[in-house]
Amino acid sequence: MKNIFRILAVVALVTVMSVPAKAGNDDRRGTAGAPELLINPWARSAGWGSVNTACARGLDAFFTNVAGLGFIKDFEFGYTNTMYLGGKSGLESGATINAFGLGKSLFEQRGVLAVYVMAMSFGDLPTTTVNSPEPGSNGTFSPTLMNLNVAYAHNFTGSIHGGVNFKVIAESIDNVSASGFGIDAGIQYVTGANDELKFGISLKNIGSTLSFSGTGLSFQVNNAQGNTQTVEYRSAEMELPTLLNIGASYDFLFDKWDQRFTIAGNFTSNSFLKDNFAVGGEYSLLNRVMLRAAYVYQTDIFNATKRTTFNTGLSCGASVVVPINKESGSEIIIDYSYRSAASLRGTHSVGATINL
Repeated sequence: MKNIFRILAVVALVTVMSVPAKAGNDDRRGTAGAPELLINPWARSAGWGSVNTACARGLDAFFTNVAGLGFIKDFEFGYTNTMYLGGKSGLESGATINAFGLGKSLFEQRGVLAVYVMAMSFGDLPTTTVNSPEPGSNGTFSPTLMNLNVAYAHNFTGSIHGGVNFKVIAESIDNVSASGFGIDAGIQYVTGANDELKFGISLKNIGSTLSFSGTGLSFQVNNAQGNTQTVEYRSAEMELPTLLNIGASYDFLFDKWDQRFTIAGNFTSNSFLKDNFAVGGEYSLLNRVMLRAAYVYQTDIFNATKRTTFNTGLSCGASVVVPINKESGSEIIIDYSYRSAASLRGTHSVGATINL
């Protein structure tokens, strides 16, 4: 069984290295719904470009590879706040993201049950109408994008880990809303004398379509008989932004000061966007301080007139681990990340995780 998974892991690595540079679906680009599902709300993995499909651990694995939830030892709680593209303080996008998550190990640490909520808000926006287009005369409204996730990860052996995540997506303003349902699944394979070589595959956002409904899509007209009728626009159905991640990582371990340097690579096949190629590294000192950086590349990213993303690819971050109880191994982890963006200000994330 182990030999079979080693062969599969090698095939996955070769696939990552040999995917053609021309990628993505030009005909479907920009037609998916729920784009917030493509935003990583967790500071730790965002700091190295979500490149850790193979080595994601703990609640951060919710975004990159749900199989990594299986490494939660007992109980983990995490929170991250993100100022997206400058956030409110940057006066650029006005968007903020809050992510809450918790996970609990089960069955003598063979399985982990975890939940996580991500909410994205844009502050109060002025309401305008055709008859009253001036802002400030009609009050305000607050768009909200939210998804609720419930996941289970299982450790089949010390080398093979898998997981599945069920998510409910909700988007709304004051008089229009949409909802949908999606599933993520992933697997990780760990090998090597010190578990230094890792492979991972995850499939994300497989699920129902979304369509908007509500009183905001209706209007009144007068028919030929002079009667007033209410007519409602029909919203087109939108598919979820399905994607496939294939990644690999390798840990270089050094005995002095318990140092580790991890290099990771990832290929993301997007159904509705250009595909991404990412490479990143993380340095760890005494398992207490971590520094990380990554670059995410896609076709035409260096061409300001042709690129189809405002992210310019560079990301970096850091973590500090503060022990609470050495005997039990409980600790607090403080995370920070930065993602660069063109024209708009970059994205900053700050989070904290408690491991008990």
